[in-house]
Amino acid sequence: MSDQAAARILSFKNAGKSADEMRRRRQEGQVELRKTKREETLQRKRNFPAAGDPVDTEVEATGKSALLNLEAIVANASSEDPAVRLLVVQSARKLLSSDRNPPIDELISAGMLPKLVSCLTSDDPNLQFEAAWALTNIASGTSSQTLAVVHAGAVPLFLKLLSSSHPNVCEQAVWALGNIIGDGPVLRDYVIQLDVIKPLLKLLTPNIPLNFLRNVTWVMVNLCRNKDPPPPASAIRELLPALLYLIKHTDDSILVDTVWAISYLTDGGNDQIEMVINAEIVPHLVPLLSHSSFKVQTAALRAVGNIVTGSDQQTQVVLDCGALSHFPALLTHPRDKINKEAVWFLSNITAGNQSQVQAVIDHGLVPLIIHHLSESEFLTQKEAAWAISNLTINGNAEQVRYVIDQRVIPPLCKMLSTRDVQVVQVVLDGISNILAAAGDNLDQVTTAIEECGGLDLIESLQEHQNMDIYRLAYDIIERYFNEGMIDDSNTASGVAEGEHLGNFISQVPTTFQFDADQCNTDTTGGFDF
Repeated sequence: MSDQAAARILSFKNAGKSADEMRRRRQEGQVELRKTKREETLQRKRNFPAAGDPVDTEVEATGKSALLNLEAIVANASSEDPAVRLLVVQSARKLLSSDRNPPIDELISAGMLPKLVSCLTSDDPNLQFEAAWALTNIASGTSSQTLAVVHAGAVPLFLKLLSSSHPNVCEQAVWALGNIIGDGPVLRDYVIQLDVIKPLLKLLTPNIPLNFLRNVTWVMVNLCRNKDPPPPASAIRELLPALLYLIKHTDDSILVDTVWAISYLTDGGNDQIEMVINAEIVPHLVPLLSHSSFKVQTAALRAVGNIVTGSDQQTQVVLDCGALSHFPALLTHPRDKINKEAVWFLSNITAGNQSQVQAVIDHGLVPLIIHHLSESEFLTQKEAAWAISNLTINGNAEQVRYVIDQRVIPPLCKMLSTRDVQVVQVVLDGISNILAAAGDNLDQVTTAIEECGGLDLIESLQEHQNMDIYRLAYDIIERYFNEGMIDDSNTASGVAEGEHLGNFISQVPTTFQFDADQCNTDTTGGFDF
């Protein structure tokens, strides 16, 4: 690439911007918009149903009369007769375990919460269990219902029950705390401040029952969830060794939750990404990109995708673990969601340095990206447009010419017909960068753009209402398609080239966050925290 062309690309797109800054700009500007359209992958709260309990069918069938007896339930909850008290709490629990409209607000209004919380201090493990179960289901409701449980003083008592010698009581306390933590960052941090993590991690022993371990893992997901604000750094440091332990497990459910916990942490910025890297989790995470479970694959792809939105050095850690070797299969996966996130991942790699761009080329992934640009659903095409545009920005002249040789111009130009303003900007940026890097092949490139109908589309975009798109299109036409009208020292508007470009071209960010050697995955033996 000539010095003039190189200087033009810098002024056109990246003046004064490092690769890390470009990556962060797109991350901050686009991630929330993208993520608001995704469904929540994991439940924040879980109701504990009364499966298989014959009394539940009776309660459901006579729900109306049961609700009329709420005051009687509350009145008898403080009975001195242990059998009566247990029966009343159990009746309340059964009402709350109904799948259809459990009377949570009615029980709260009737004053049942303090009665249930007081039962957590009982010496009777059956009463503790029933009360914890009822409170778990109240906490699975709305934020105000969850907050009512907290205000009733339940959290410190649940924390004490984590050390109960009765496994069912302990597990129910775990479940209740998971619902409270899952309400959001305020209650999450409140429970963390009460020191939930240490007793929770003590439960991770070799002989913990599988279902119990699944619940503990789910609570850890909720501890890692939310990034506004993120969990305290001290809490993350406590959790990471446990996540390293759990990512070696063979149970799909535990793997899914563990990897989503990691994805939430890596969605919190470069400092949290660095903590995950330092915990040596990445070599165990990358192989999961080829896991047999679609859910595990999806979670792993989101987690590594978040990591590569970090610095070039953090991105390189993922690449050094052999991540790109998994992508031919991911890019040809039968599920569109996997394709889209795989291309999104690669768009963040092509936003890196030239060595990382070359790694994408060397693994034969560019033709697959171009295929998705041409043939896939729009959201995947959009990611492919980012991937190609980023490559034209960060690649050298030889790498850009390689993309040209892969016949990228027709599908890239076709994307100019979309109504998505951001995509049109990204594509125009890519086309302009390709033209700037064409060198002796400029005539070939301009001919290809004209023959595929791209020139007509670019000309029409000079009438676009968006000023940035208008200026991008106008600049391309003036520079490359109006013979004899270009003066190297001036633009069409008569201002200096650098000034013209600085004013004309919007700074479109280049990456955003969505969601190795095989290491020993032996989970036998204990885990010492």
